[in-house]
Amino acid sequence: GHAMTKQPPNPPNPDDLVEFIVGKTEMPISTDTPTADRHFGIRIARDGTWHYLGTPIKRMPLVKLFSTVLRREDDRYWLVTPVERGLIDVDDAPFVAVEVTVEGEGQATRLTFRTNLDEEILAGPEHPIRVEIDPATDEPAPYIHVRDNLEALIARPVFYELAELAEEELDGQEIELRIWSDGAVFSLGMAGTGE
Repeated sequence: GHAMTKQPPNPPNPDDLVEFIVGKTEMPISTDTPTADRHFGIRIARDGTWHYLGTPIKRMPLVKLFSTVLRREDDRYWLVTPVERGLIDVDDAPFVAVEVTVEGEGQATRLTFRTNLDEEILAGPEHPIRVEIDPATDEPAPYIHVRDNLEALIARPVFYELAELAEEELDGQEIELRIWSDGAVFSLGMAGTGE
């Protein structure tokens, strides 16, 4: 007799998560896992791509839906729905700012960022920009606040645009790059020493 040809396993389908996100079904996870450690198999890569069980989720409406229930508590990221909650992995920040629109100039500048999920955010007192320096590489890691305690990583080309707009302020011996938006001023970091 011939052995049955094995069908390739179906690729993981993020649709399985949808009904659960909108609260229709219980999550098919073994109930012996304590909620504290339940994991949805979702990872958000540094470039903002969402993966489900290792496969990129290509459908934007789905990712947008998942992002609406994203929460951050104690530096862990969760999807929280009326019936369930589970951990997800976030490599850096859950969103990426992929574009900036500049209106006005000097202290009247308004910087509107668009995220990879098409959210628009006006940088300012409600949505501050902060820049950390990666101790390993000395490279800047810039972020903008999106909502609650969730941030977007500002993509490198966008950060370069900001640096072009920045004013140089002499701070002691060092030159600091500063940028205005919606009446607030933000430091983009040091540009080296003043001569």
